[in-house]
Amino acid sequence: MIIAPKPPGFEMSALDAEERSDLDRMHAAGRAEMGYQQIQGTRPQSLSAGLIDSPLGLASWVIEKFRAWADTHGDIESRFTKSELCTNLTIYWVTRTIASANRIYAETRRAGAGASLPQERVTVPTAYARFPADGFKPPRAWVEALYNIAQWSDIPEGGHFPSYEVPDLLVADIDRFFTERLAD
Repeated sequence: MIIAPKPPGFEMSALDAEERSDLDRMHAAGRAEMGYQQIQGTRPQSLSAGLIDSPLGLASWVIEKFRAWADTHGDIESRFTKSELCTNLTIYWVTRTIASANRIYAETRRAGAGASLPQERVTVPTAYARFPADGFKPPRAWVEALYNIAQWSDIPEGGHFPSYEVPDLLVADIDRFFTERLAD
């Protein structure tokens, strides 16, 4: 996932139909799926206390994100085995680290708008693997305004958790990026 807001002076009419559709879906998802950001950004300790205390609460909170943000089409077991989900939950449970995972939202919020963005354009060659079910897919022009995009890949499947969902596709894309850089 890459964060790239609309650059100053960017004309929305410059977007093609697919980019406008992606933005519409992104904004709709923001309205329907971002309640967790409000809670984690404003009351991370209260939420975390409940999640640390309840394995069922933790499972409900985390697994819902896997179902909603992955390329599952509503069927979580089409992408993740029960063993993978339980392993992820067990790591949070035994290390009691759901609080630190939640807290980043509050810290980012306190830092102010744009705090997680680069201070200036990133000139290091950057690769962006774009997955169809990831909820945040800014237009290419927005991304290129902030990053030196040396490789842009529209991956045919996957969502927010590509290393779990489509590891072979992710590794192939990373391998291609570094193989081409080393060849230069």
